[in-house]
Amino acid sequence: MKEFDELIQVVARLRDPENGCPWDLKQTSRSLVPNFIEELYEAIEAIEHDDQPHLCEELGDIMLHVVMQIRIAEENGDFTGADVLNRICKKLIIRHPHIFSDAKATDADEVKMNWERLKRREKEKRDRSAIDGIPHSMPGLIVAQRMQEKAASVGFDWPSPEPVFEKMKEEFAEFEEAWENEPQERIEDEIGDILFTVVNLARKLHIDSEAALRGAIRKFENRFRQVEKEFANAGLDMHEQTLEQLDEVWEAVKRK
Repeated sequence: MKEFDELIQVVARLRDPENGCPWDLKQTSRSLVPNFIEELYEAIEAIEHDDQPHLCEELGDIMLHVVMQIRIAEENGDFTGADVLNRICKKLIIRHPHIFSDAKATDADEVKMNWERLKRREKEKRDRSAIDGIPHSMPGLIVAQRMQEKAASVGFDWPSPEPVFEKMKEEFAEFEEAWENEPQERIEDEIGDILFTVVNLARKLHIDSEAALRGAIRKFENRFRQVEKEFANAGLDMHEQTLEQLDEVWEAVKRK
C-alpha cells in the first residue's frame, strides 16, 4: 500500500546516517524491546476497552516498531522486509491446509490442534520437545496456557473439563495440608500448582485465563474506586473504618 511504503520511507529517513534522528540512530533491535512490549500492551488495553480510535493509534505504533526492526535487520544484512512477508505468507498457507489444500477442519479447536501439529513437524529438526518454542518472557498465565496447548497437540490432555475440576480440588487439598504443616517453599509450590490447574480448566472451557484475570482486575479496580468515592462523599476516612464497614460498602457497590 502507498501508506505502508510511506512509513518505510519515514523510518529510513529517521535512520539515515547523515541526516537522521539521533535517538532513532542510537536504537538497536534489543534496545527497542521495552517500548515494543509497552506498545503491545497499550493495544491490548484498547481492545479490552473497545476503544477503536485508541486501537487505531496503538496499531500504528506497533507497525512502527515492526518496520524499525526490519530496517535495523536490513542495515545489518540479516534479512529484508520481503523476507519477513514471504515467510509469514508461506507459513499461513502451509498451516491452513483446510483452506489452501484438501484437508478438513470442522471447528476452531481442530484448526488450532492441526496448527500445533504442523508447527511441530516443521521444527522437529530444531526442537527436542513438543513444548519448545514458548517465550518465557511472556506473562506466566500465557506461558502456562501455550504450554498446555502444545502438550495437548500430542494427546497429553484431559478429555473434558470435569477431570480438570477434580484435579483443582485435589490441588486445593494439597495446599491446605501444606499451609498447615509445610515450610513457605512448599506452600508457594502448591499455589503454583493451583494456578497452573486453573489455567488448564479455563483452557478446557475455551476461556483465555490472562484475559479473564485482566477482567477481574478491572472489575476490582472499578469497585474499589467506587468504594473510595462512597466514603469520600460521606466525609469519612477509609483508614479509620473497620474491615466490616469497608466490606459493607463494598457489598453495596457490588449490588449497584
